[in-house]
Amino acid sequence: MQKYDFDQQVRRRGTGCVKWDEVPEGFTAEEMQDVVPLWVADMDFAVAPAIQEAVRRRAEHPVFGYTVVGDEYYDAVIWWFRRRHGWTIRREEILYTTGVVPAMSVAIKALTMPGERVLILSPDYNCFFSSIINNGCQVGETVLRPTPCPSGGVRGWAVDWPDFEAKCADEKTTVFLLCNPHNPTGRVWTREELERMNDICLRHGVKVVSDEIHCELVMPGYTFQPFAAVSEACRQNSVILNSPSKSFNIAGLQAANIICANAEWRRRLNRAININEVCDLNPFGPVALVAAYNESEDWIDELCQYLWQNYVALCEFVARELPHLVVSRLEGTYLPWVDVSALGVPVEALCDRLLREGRVWVNPGTMYGLVSGRGYIRLNIACPRAQLMEGLERIAKVIKSIKEL
Repeated sequence: MQKYDFDQQVRRRGTGCVKWDEVPEGFTAEEMQDVVPLWVADMDFAVAPAIQEAVRRRAEHPVFGYTVVGDEYYDAVIWWFRRRHGWTIRREEILYTTGVVPAMSVAIKALTMPGERVLILSPDYNCFFSSIINNGCQVGETVLRPTPCPSGGVRGWAVDWPDFEAKCADEKTTVFLLCNPHNPTGRVWTREELERMNDICLRHGVKVVSDEIHCELVMPGYTFQPFAAVSEACRQNSVILNSPSKSFNIAGLQAANIICANAEWRRRLNRAININEVCDLNPFGPVALVAAYNESEDWIDELCQYLWQNYVALCEFVARELPHLVVSRLEGTYLPWVDVSALGVPVEALCDRLLREGRVWVNPGTMYGLVSGRGYIRLNIACPRAQLMEGLERIAKVIKSIKEL
């Protein structure tokens, strides 16, 4: 029986919300008033009741000063990952910070020297590129290969292993920055794939930094595997970045964790946290994390079922109305990766037309790799189904007008 109402429309416009109130260059606030936003990775669902109540209780205290992160915070993290994912984390391995993107920059600063190369699986989350470059390093890309799906229709993605090893073997490559689950292709990496990645990295002295912020957003039939829980070798050769922010829709409360078993790396990470001045949490982040991990597991399970149903609705709509498009298989995240190359229109121009003419905002694939993202768009389906279907109808209307030209 459904307990939570994910069909509920929560009014967010006018609340200082990036997803609904951001005004892209070339537009006015008035022009954006009727836009359906299917872009930035932010959900339009009300957060779990336990989180709302925990934040409400903390807000009743009239002082919002500097915050001590207590035992209940660490216990919640440790218990959640042990129970849900079979990963035993020691308290001393946990370093908290304000978000996974700051944590990424911390890890790169701690584990690299300027001028070294950080390898990614491209297309990849756009902040990977900026974090690497902002820390004085070079971006190394190994491009994922499209694969046919046994069930037909939708496309999967695989690592190009010879190229991955060749890039790791380059003496300039010192860190592999992994997205697990992968944004934007939606892959949930298997235990065997993760072990193979680490074996190659170890052969060539490459450290692994794994961004696992989407780890709870996994579709039916797939299982998230924490990188550090694959083997002791993976645990010792990795830095893990995670947070309840994406899964539980609490990114604005800013709490994330860096988990590292290597004591020397951890010392360097802690130093980089302080150099980057991302060492303090606000009063609401810790209480929200505890409520998420201790009291909201049924909410996340029901959410994943709803997201899967949204994905099925998307695939059925595309098959019926836009059969020349190809939707990648969604194993995790809520961000389907859609091949629109058959339209013969540059994706930046297509997204501009969708926004100007269709009044729907999506991301061009080139945000995630200038070459690997060419011909793709990324959609956000983490919204009430009625909102999603309205956005898809608008997309179809614009695309059909393009096909008629």
